[in-house]
Amino acid sequence: MTDIKNIPKPIQQPIINHISVKKFGLAFGTTGAIMYLGCTFVMLILGHESSVKFFNTLLHGLDVSAIIRMDISPVEEIFGIVQTFILCWLIGACVAAIYNSTFELKIN
Repeated sequence: MTDIKNIPKPIQQPIINHISVKKFGLAFGTTGAIMYLGCTFVMLILGHESSVKFFNTLLHGLDVSAIIRMDISPVEEIFGIVQTFILCWLIGACVAAIYNSTFELKIN
């Protein structure tokens, strides 16, 4: 007969749902920069009139004709990509940090 003290117990491992703040920030930042470049290519390929139509439909009928500008310099483009990346990185890092701070460490 087997003694109950000799029965191996299952290994107890913590259930950890953890997101890397830096990696999640990088993913958000890169996604934002890619979307910024996508908007730039749309404007370059379509021209002013078609860009206005495209962004009007994308923004649920908001009229962008008064604010859309086609003469963006390369320096402005670079600053825009960098600023978008930084802003999106901060958003992603905040999401990951808030998520990590609200999960409970559960041990079975």
